[in-house]
Amino acid sequence: MAANDPNPKNLVQSLAKGLRILSVFTAEEPELLLSEVARRAGVDNATAFRFLNTLVMLGYVTKIANTKRFRLTLKPLELGFNAIARMDLRDIARPLLRSLVGTLNEAASLGILDNTEVVYVERVQAGLIRLGANVRVGTRIPAYYSAIGHAIMAHLPHDHVRHILTVSDRIKLTPAMQVSVSHLERQIDLVRKRGYALSDGDIVSGLRILAVPALDDGGTVLGSLSVAAPSMRMTKDQFVALALEPLLQAAHDFSRACSAAGQTLQPLPKANAG
Repeated sequence: MAANDPNPKNLVQSLAKGLRILSVFTAEEPELLLSEVARRAGVDNATAFRFLNTLVMLGYVTKIANTKRFRLTLKPLELGFNAIARMDLRDIARPLLRSLVGTLNEAASLGILDNTEVVYVERVQAGLIRLGANVRVGTRIPAYYSAIGHAIMAHLPHDHVRHILTVSDRIKLTPAMQVSVSHLERQIDLVRKRGYALSDGDIVSGLRILAVPALDDGGTVLGSLSVAAPSMRMTKDQFVALALEPLLQAAHDFSRACSAAGQTLQPLPKANAG
């Protein structure tokens, strides 16, 4: 059976609803009333009540004492962190990312592609919270607008890239942002030619992000390493000139270490030639 089989006969709808219940809790609104959970999950109150009671019993959700609100426990994190910890890639990436953070860069990250999203597998930062970039391990962002996403997609087959862009909900983050498939494909082609992706305030105003791919011995993309810094410190050209070479070296070292350790980031299809 295909991983994304759309045939309802092959799906457990109750499981899908339960996972949807879990996903409505966010960092911005971690505590929700039953009616809020039901509305956001697209179910009626009675269904939300049964699912919440089940999730409370299993330890994934807790009811806040003396209130009618619910919130997630830390148990859902175990599922994601167990998957990441199993790969042992964080231990490989962490010292490399740490070496990239200092007077020039305020954060360095390792990201992978999961369907249409970038998932942050490891991150070292010095204090980007003041710039509004509240990114943590496990954070997901759409690949279509991220530097990490572009660095990865630049090394995927063209039809795979087009599929990702086509099925993505391409929202304009700023009035000037262009999100058409053709425009994004041209941007990714440029990344492929020059070897790096650059976001200059596209996601967070005043923040520059530089990303490069991590490739295995056969040229298949494993993921991407990135660095971020405030744009006020220097010009865009100066940032690239100073940050690119150390970042490329870190990506090379990461790839070699993964190869030596026999680790992978679930390699994606190799890019088309040319």
